[in-house]
Amino acid sequence: MMASSSLDGEPATQVDKEEPKFMRQMSMSNLKDEFCDPDNPKKIQFEDISAAAYKIRDGVMKTPCTRSRLSGLLGVDLFFKKEFLQFTGSFKERGARYTLMMLNKEQKEGGVVAASAGNHALALCYHGKELNISITVVMPKIAPLMKVQACRSYGANVIVTGKDISESREHAMKLGKQHGLIYINGYDHPHILAGQGTVGLEILEQVPDLDACIIPVGGAGLIAGAALAIKSLKPAVQIIGVESETCPSFSAAMKAGKPVYTNATSTLADGLAVPTVGVNAYVTAAPLIDKMVVVDEQSIALAILRLIELEKAVVEGAGATGLAAIIQGMLPELAGKRVVVILCGGNIDTTCLGRVIERGLAADGRLVRFVVTVSDRPGGITELARTISKMGISLKDMYHERAWIKSDIFSVQVKCVVETRDAEQSKELESVLREKYDHVVWGPVH
Repeated sequence: MMASSSLDGEPATQVDKEEPKFMRQMSMSNLKDEFCDPDNPKKIQFEDISAAAYKIRDGVMKTPCTRSRLSGLLGVDLFFKKEFLQFTGSFKERGARYTLMMLNKEQKEGGVVAASAGNHALALCYHGKELNISITVVMPKIAPLMKVQACRSYGANVIVTGKDISESREHAMKLGKQHGLIYINGYDHPHILAGQGTVGLEILEQVPDLDACIIPVGGAGLIAGAALAIKSLKPAVQIIGVESETCPSFSAAMKAGKPVYTNATSTLADGLAVPTVGVNAYVTAAPLIDKMVVVDEQSIALAILRLIELEKAVVEGAGATGLAAIIQGMLPELAGKRVVVILCGGNIDTTCLGRVIERGLAADGRLVRFVVTVSDRPGGITELARTISKMGISLKDMYHERAWIKSDIFSVQVKCVVETRDAEQSKELESVLREKYDHVVWGPVH
């Protein structure tokens, strides 16, 4: 395994210097991924998925698919396919292992290269070590440090360069051309798609009489493989794809009739932020998808919170989008139906988990912010705190403002953040405060 230095002579722990723009443009003109050709896309077949299932049967976990505690709450007979329980935390292991196993002897000896900000890199590095294949991954500077370190712990050669995944991909493809490495696209290589499809076979085996399967969509590798597996065996099963509103690239592709560039902005579902879906994935998946929905950030945060509280499952934003679509009320036709949601990954950045939980609490009406004007004489603020306390509500934060208040000089504005039992108790608090005080501003203050 290549662990000590990068292929271009820099230490693996050092961030590469960026090339001048004109050099990058020149280098990309000579680079082409032979496995993902926009002019000749490859539609995978069911036989490819069957072969993948046989190949990886001893190297990838068959994850549980269990009925959810949320079934009664949401009015859906809901099952979760728990791909976040894979060793590296995502479904990416399926495609990664199969693709590595399908290399010939010469390719295995030469090694592979890939660009990824997280899950694809982790899967390749782990299974590369298991199969004794040299792995080089190029990760953008925005990649979480914990994922970079995890890849290095598997003995891979890790190069951190590029402000985004596009620049990292350029660098990875250039290294592949220069050093004879096989470049593996994490969401569009035909063997990747076939490997991901094995999750569909497991779902049909684990959940008889399935009515619908909800699948997160980023580059579209997962939905391409899983939809093909499910539709080949049970054509009546409804396939529903879910994207984040910050990067609805597959929805845009379906409107255009081909993969098109879609601007991506910051999102909780960072694993789905792929500006252009895969060409092989698109031609495979597009005819099989019955419905595409786009969810908002608030619903994703609330879905993550629900999974933590009720399923005891820590799932990343991309993995929670399927549940978010149900919570957001975008799939009313599934009421009473037997539905599987694929929880595709659990590698949420621990540094932002707390913030995500707070956003989920706010979306659920359990974390509330308000401003109330009270008397600045002794006991005024104490009385407000007592009112909140008597209702059994937790006061998380309080800030006093005097200088800019335009009412009585003996008044003070108090900004509060409180945590309530549920949205109903929040409404009860608002009613009590409005009855007791003349000036109450409820919710975020802009």
